[in-house]
Amino acid sequence: MFLFSKLFWIVAQPLSLAFLAGLVGTACTAVRRPRVALIFLGTALTILFVTLYTSAGTVALQRLEAHVPRPEQDPAQVSCMVVLGGAFETEVTTVRGGTDLNQAADRFIEALRLALKFPQSRILVSGGDGSFSGTYEGDAVAARRFFSRFGISESRLVSETSSRTTFENVANSNQLLADPALQQCLLITSAFHMPRALALFRKAGIELTPWPTDYRTSGRATLRLDFTQPTLNAQQTATAMREWIGLFAYYLSGRTASVLP
Repeated sequence: MFLFSKLFWIVAQPLSLAFLAGLVGTACTAVRRPRVALIFLGTALTILFVTLYTSAGTVALQRLEAHVPRPEQDPAQVSCMVVLGGAFETEVTTVRGGTDLNQAADRFIEALRLALKFPQSRILVSGGDGSFSGTYEGDAVAARRFFSRFGISESRLVSETSSRTTFENVANSNQLLADPALQQCLLITSAFHMPRALALFRKAGIELTPWPTDYRTSGRATLRLDFTQPTLNAQQTATAMREWIGLFAYYLSGRTASVLP
């Protein structure tokens, strides 16, 4: 399933779909099927236009971010946190041994803030090597260096190092969360990713308090033309599309009880 999901996403992401539609359209032109070629080339251009020059991706991502709001204030007490991986540039950290973070860095920055505020809390980091090659360290390994650099004792850390997908995050953390010291945990992940993660944990019978972070939208985006930032628009669309596909795929396969929790 892991390999299939990786291969599927290579094909299903918006720019890949546009390329494939353009490729088929070009081939149809070569074999003198002008009407079919026009359909495929038109589809390719439409996908590119929506992806690059509209706010459609941002609006779709915003819908996910708004589904599970974060409490306005910190809790009175935090005994533990479950932090889902995906925030470290593990291809880099494996070689250089650093703590290089990517766009999802706020998952670990927020966990660090709470860890410093609640010094008795434990931190479970779930994240292995999600690459095709399987040769990189996962977030759970890099996280130990990250937290130690800010004075967080390793005795507070629990590492789940084998998961490659959100489903595996939940499945592999289940047994660890049976520890009495890891009860009533916060669940920390990106806001757009929270609905899928929360739905999986609930399906597994694990109750966590959602603590979304790493917001990618303002919360006020509307559907409109946007010619100012095509690269960002493409990134937002790809992120939103991947997450919505994941939500429907997990629901249809029985891994979650509903599309949105």
